[in-house]
Amino acid sequence: MVDDIPGLRRILATSRVVAVVGLSGDWFRPSYFAAKYMQEHGYTLLPVNPRYPEILGETCYPTLTEAREKSGLAIDIVDVFRKASDVPPIADEAIAVGAKVLWQQLGVNHAEAVKKAEAAGLECVVDRCVKIEHARLFGGLNWAGVNTRVISAKRPRWLAN
Repeated sequence: MVDDIPGLRRILATSRVVAVVGLSGDWFRPSYFAAKYMQEHGYTLLPVNPRYPEILGETCYPTLTEAREKSGLAIDIVDVFRKASDVPPIADEAIAVGAKVLWQQLGVNHAEAVKKAEAAGLECVVDRCVKIEHARLFGGLNWAGVNTRVISAKRPRWLAN
């Protein structure tokens, strides 16, 4: 399981396609807010929710399998906005589509799904928000005086423009 700063930074820096399972079309839901943030920061979204035809201007797919097949994109991160009991079949599908990371959002932690995903070669992140971690590690929170636990006197290379 990845829970260290270098590991989280590596995942977020090298991943570009995020399938958001359970993404809501309601602007006030946390999944919508997190997905919009990631989209605005250059990530390609693949919304996965059978209730919607489109979310955030992206085609919405009923399953990860359809997202992978119909989009033609390799999925880097499967970001899970579902309750913990829903994670095992999502993990199975993430393995089947060749995802690299199974990311369980804040409050979501299914240990057996993590074991299975890791055994299949996926990296796993649990009980963390992809938006919060991106902002914390890539400069979005520290400007507001939030303690990000990332201390450095050097400006990160990705902010050097």
